[in-house]
Amino acid sequence: MTWRPQYRSSKFRHVFGKAATKENCFDGVPITRSVQDNSFCAINPRFLAVITECAGGGAFLVLSTGKVDPQQPRVSGHRGNVLDIKWNPFNDCCIASCSEDATVKVWEIPPHGVYKNITVPWKELQGHSRRVGLIEWHPTANNILFSTAYDYQIMIWNLDCPEPVIKNPVRTISHHPDVVLSMSFNTDGSLLATTCKDRKVRLMESRSGTLIKAKLGLGIERSVFLIRRCRVLLREHWISVSVLIFSVCCLHQRRVGLDDLSAPLLEDNLDGSSGVIFPFYDPDTHMLYLAGKGDGNIRYYEISTEKPYLHFLTEYRSQLPQKGLGVMPKRGLDVSSCEIFRFYKLVTIKSLIEPLSMIVPRRVSVAQKWQTPLHKEKQTSKLNTFHRPDVEYFSESAVHVSPVGVVPRGPLSNDGWKQACSDCRGVARWHGQRLEEKKDCA
Repeated sequence: MTWRPQYRSSKFRHVFGKAATKENCFDGVPITRSVQDNSFCAINPRFLAVITECAGGGAFLVLSTGKVDPQQPRVSGHRGNVLDIKWNPFNDCCIASCSEDATVKVWEIPPHGVYKNITVPWKELQGHSRRVGLIEWHPTANNILFSTAYDYQIMIWNLDCPEPVIKNPVRTISHHPDVVLSMSFNTDGSLLATTCKDRKVRLMESRSGTLIKAKLGLGIERSVFLIRRCRVLLREHWISVSVLIFSVCCLHQRRVGLDDLSAPLLEDNLDGSSGVIFPFYDPDTHMLYLAGKGDGNIRYYEISTEKPYLHFLTEYRSQLPQKGLGVMPKRGLDVSSCEIFRFYKLVTIKSLIEPLSMIVPRRVSVAQKWQTPLHKEKQTSKLNTFHRPDVEYFSESAVHVSPVGVVPRGPLSNDGWKQACSDCRGVARWHGQRLEEKKDCA
């Protein structure tokens, strides 16, 4: 039996990254120099927010498009450096920020943009005793915010109360003996996965805070939920709740692991770099994007339910290293140009924010090519003109070609009729010559 290579069919094998032009980039942005392992920016279809470098407290910019003015108004109300910002998924004009001053503040942005400095927040959350490093909005419950700080606690806040300053969280989760490095919700927000500096990955209920499982991971990690669906007996079921783990182990090897609730499914080495990996998972296309802090490339994979579970597609390469990455929600993508994902790269060395679109090339059939404006123009020109070797193209305003010869188009003068008749005789003579040539050939 001869050996034949096995090729896996994929709709996203030829996905490629397309960087935006200079006119569509955000230039002159004073990106923060903080060493916190966060994305430092947040994007929605209306605004782009980025943490900036400033003196005398923390601040961030809210931009729409174009080059950034050095005197651009900012959102500044924290007494310490801002460490993380997140847009409310239910309100494009509401953003939350956390800072080294141990507070979380929620801001209301005017729909037309920021034209003056904003210093008074809509809500201020006071409950942590040390600096707050991460915040996450609940994906399905409005005005529910999760925050974690260097006091090793996760607090759940309800913003529907009328008080401008909230000091008592709804619930406090205290399962971590060290700093929480990442938080990730599943699709419906019922489960929360966290990674901690003690090298353990914990899975818990987001509403009650009950710990479901704690497992020793690969190292200092970040996690992201992978949820896939399948059809069994015409009904839809969850086949698994998997957590994808990224770590930097003691041997300075970046590793990736896929873990189910019952047993580990996959563990593999990526490369020898030491930067933190930012994972981004698209549940619609089942694609996973891996971008390292300080790297210039972005790898993307496809997740499947069969071994080896993780299939490498290709990677986008650039000479500009990224300090952080933001992702546009699906409702802000340009689907007419086959865009399935969009990154916003923070390039500190150029004070630039560069949009990067991931595009699936679409196969164009012959019928679609024939309907393009170029082919339509060629088709029209062939049908509306008649060519003779010894006579130039006829004037379309004077005559047109019919099966019986050249017929005048509208009333003509005597000279026009004479010209048309001579053309008719020329056409008949030319056709006669062609018929004689065909008879000779036969």
